[in-house]
Amino acid sequence: MSLVSSSSFPRAGFRRRMASWLYDALLAIAVYMTAGAVSFLIISLMVNFALFDLQGYQHLSDAITNTYWLLWPNELWKLAWVAFFFVWFWSKSGQTLGMKAWRIRVQNQNGTRITKTTGIKRLLPTLLGLGNFAVLVDRKNKLSLQDRLTDTEVVLLTLEENRGRL
Repeated sequence: MSLVSSSSFPRAGFRRRMASWLYDALLAIAVYMTAGAVSFLIISLMVNFALFDLQGYQHLSDAITNTYWLLWPNELWKLAWVAFFFVWFWSKSGQTLGMKAWRIRVQNQNGTRITKTTGIKRLLPTLLGLGNFAVLVDRKNKLSLQDRLTDTEVVLLTLEENRGRL
């Protein structure tokens, strides 16, 4: 694994990565909430059409929270949409909206766009931005945990290069 970036862009530092992460965390919360509203609507319609009842609870939210066969699929549904948000943006353009705002892009170390499979592999070590703390230890190479595990890098783009579409 080569530690030198083969692209013409320098690797992004810790502060820029974390600023981008903060923007994307807010977007991820919005995606999670929207997915929750959709799942609430679907479950509500299922109750309305008598596909199942409220399990003895007075409110639908109580039934979802206290019924494991509703709770876990509901949570997995919402988390899947958050994961889809990141993987789709990373594989499409290398940038989420937060990354676009901070002019950084994830790419393979040879400068090519990452695949959806690589995006999925980046998800867990990227969780809560904790993988980015490795950049503080590795100031020379500026590789996060998720970069090392997937042979990717996050680079700082020029203003001109960042003007492209998402």
